[in-house]
Amino acid sequence: MTSVNASQHTGRIAFQGALGAFSDMSCRAVFPKMETLPCETFEDAFQAVETGITELAMIPVDNSLAGRGADVHHLLPAKKLFIIGEHFQPISMCLLGVKGANIEDITDVHSHVHAIPQCRKAIKELGLKPHIHADTAGAAAEVAQKADKTQAAIASRLAGELYGLDVLKEGIQDIQNNTTRFLVLSPEMVRPKSNEGVAILTSFFFEVRNVPAALYKALGGFATNGVQITKLESYIDPQFHAARFYAEVLGHLDDRHLQLALEELNFFAKDVKIMGSYPAHPFRNLNR
Repeated sequence: MTSVNASQHTGRIAFQGALGAFSDMSCRAVFPKMETLPCETFEDAFQAVETGITELAMIPVDNSLAGRGADVHHLLPAKKLFIIGEHFQPISMCLLGVKGANIEDITDVHSHVHAIPQCRKAIKELGLKPHIHADTAGAAAEVAQKADKTQAAIASRLAGELYGLDVLKEGIQDIQNNTTRFLVLSPEMVRPKSNEGVAILTSFFFEVRNVPAALYKALGGFATNGVQITKLESYIDPQFHAARFYAEVLGHLDDRHLQLALEELNFFAKDVKIMGSYPAHPFRNLNR
């Protein structure tokens, strides 16, 4: 299940990484009718949507082991895109080798800077030498190209299928409930229906004014109006002068109590940018 109405989208969707990356796998899982477009950088993926090359973009923002994606939240407020959905993707790391290779043949392993530490135990047990690559799927592609039985990649099963590699071992991550949260971005804001019994999230950025207790005052309206804040992150500008915050709250933009809270936020904060309201993914189980 997902929080996005996939049937409405049949064009192309951008992601950062090579074909077979976990972002690619998430795009295919949520939007099976869309063509996935690999992009070298996050900024390239954003630009693909802004310029109309793709209809949407799927961007990872948090991982249960690696934490938040640092680059993404600096790009989000600067771009003219909106959040229309979220997706939680279970991450199963596979050890991939060339055709005919056995685990005993492997001496070196290649993968992304975040994937290597997530599989530290397996790498140590197998006595492998790790090598860092720009992304997991790119590492798989290079291993396939070299066709060396001593070289392996840590990537998705999809990457193995796309590049003709064998799955030597699946689920080699240290912690099995490894999950990445993705945001679906669109050039148009889409307001979901608020009366269908589905929890709705609203995301926004803001900066606090240079006054005492500015953050306390800015967020006070959410407490007094009964709006639950589900996420709050801070970012410092390049000059270390102003703190920018990214927040997610439980509520629809059309809800009166959220409107009142945002009015109070605008009084005590500046540069408030609404990123959108969208259905919460079932993974959250907010109604429990």
